Amino acid sequence: MSWLKTLALGLLGAASLATGAHAYDFGRPATAEEVRLWNIDVLPDGTGLPVGSGTALRGRQVFEENCSACHGERGEGGVADRLVGGQGTLTSNLPVKTVGSFWPYATTLFDYIRRAMPYPAPQTLSDDDTYAVVAYILSLNGIVPSTLELDRLSLPAIQMPNRKGFVPDQDFRVIRNSRQP
Repeated sequence: MSWLKTLALGLLGAASLATGAHAYDFGRPATAEEVRLWNIDVLPDGTGLPVGSGTALRGRQVFEENCSACHGERGEGGVADRLVGGQGTLTSNLPVKTVGSFWPYATTLFDYIRRAMPYPAPQTLSDDDTYAVVAYILSLNGIVPSTLELDRLSLPAIQMPNRKGFVPDQDFRVIRNSRQP
């Protein structure tokens, strides 16, 4: 295709976007309520965390029922990733990347579990059960006491062991883990 045709197609596409014209004659814009229902991400600072709470005691039960088949009885590995252990290994020749050794934010754990777990039925845990599973995994890693009740205020305050391990490179193009070669 000549550069002139490419330019003309690009201008046509930009014009249709600017005018709101649609290239397809189906669908409709999502309503505010539909967007709200899908907008479930949680940011590192806790923005987006829902109301609810959970303890490691409840989390152990939920984990055993929904997670242990893949992650092992205590999160130490199975057919899916290991969730527990690995502290102090990131600078070694055999780093063990787990929630306890690698993840920089506890809120990211909540976000991931809420959106993607349990396999193969994601988004089936209640918010309370998600807080509980997070509390259980964090307690297995020795990050929080097993008696702590997690909620939208306490979860963002947790300092993960690798919180300061991700730093931008000098040109601020890439974020890398400073504790791993």
